[in-house]
Amino acid sequence: MATPTPTLNGTHTPLHFLVYGRTGWIGGLLGTILTTQSIPFTYGHGRLEDRASLIADLDAAKPSHVLNAAGVTGRPNVDWCETHKVETIRANVIGTLTLADVCRERGVRVVNFATGCIFEYDREHEVRSGVGFREEDVPNFVGSFYSKTKAMVEDLLKNYENVCTLRVRMPISSDLLNPRNFITKITRYEKVVNIPNSMTILDELLPISIEMAKRNLTGIWNFTNPGVVSHNEILDMYKQYVDPNFSWKNFTLQEQAKVIVAPRSNNELDASKLKKEFPELLPIKESLIKYVFEPNKKTTGT
Repeated sequence: MATPTPTLNGTHTPLHFLVYGRTGWIGGLLGTILTTQSIPFTYGHGRLEDRASLIADLDAAKPSHVLNAAGVTGRPNVDWCETHKVETIRANVIGTLTLADVCRERGVRVVNFATGCIFEYDREHEVRSGVGFREEDVPNFVGSFYSKTKAMVEDLLKNYENVCTLRVRMPISSDLLNPRNFITKITRYEKVVNIPNSMTILDELLPISIEMAKRNLTGIWNFTNPGVVSHNEILDMYKQYVDPNFSWKNFTLQEQAKVIVAPRSNNELDASKLKKEFPELLPIKESLIKYVFEPNKKTTGT
């Protein structure tokens, strides 16, 4: 039987997760992890912007925690949000706030999978300076409408003491066939930029998110592996471990701007807060090798 966990109102509820985002990449992975760990969970059926449907989900599941991996990122990419602004607001702002509010009324904590793509390198945080944006820093990237909505809702969620906000960036997993995987994306591009960035290795960090919920952690967390890695460094690893015949071409940010609608965020997030809570957390390049490239090395045929 699951160990009871204290809610915000002081009552104790058996450990049971209510997960939103069943049809999404991260939501699906969370279900797999919870199943592997034998943790009871239920996928939510309600639309985030529909308060009544969320209340019905909570009343039926009686969860100790809610994991929210639902929202709009745009298909095939965030450029979609530039021409679907109302839909983006409805899901990313209204929906997320409604879920946080309904859960707060019931004393339930929410782990919200957000984004760290709300910053860009500046004079105080230069490329490869090792100075990353911290949790308390104010977002400075407004290049895309997607990022604007994410920064907006993050700021508002600060007022909800039941919410744990995880800033995910350029998520990567060992599934190199998944089209949402950052590595899969850049191996399929005709040309790529070459900029160091903070990134999230899901195979390592999603289990940590479950533990964060168990510990009842709240507030904003930079949810990335420590350090940065560039596009070329990742593709070098891909060539070494996966496909020795792989090749690619680079282009500049200025050239990239001609083929995309909205600018993209590039930054380093300071992961020291997460590292302090989870000392075992690997630096980004070590995590890439352990969780992504070593498991895929057998595909080289060498």
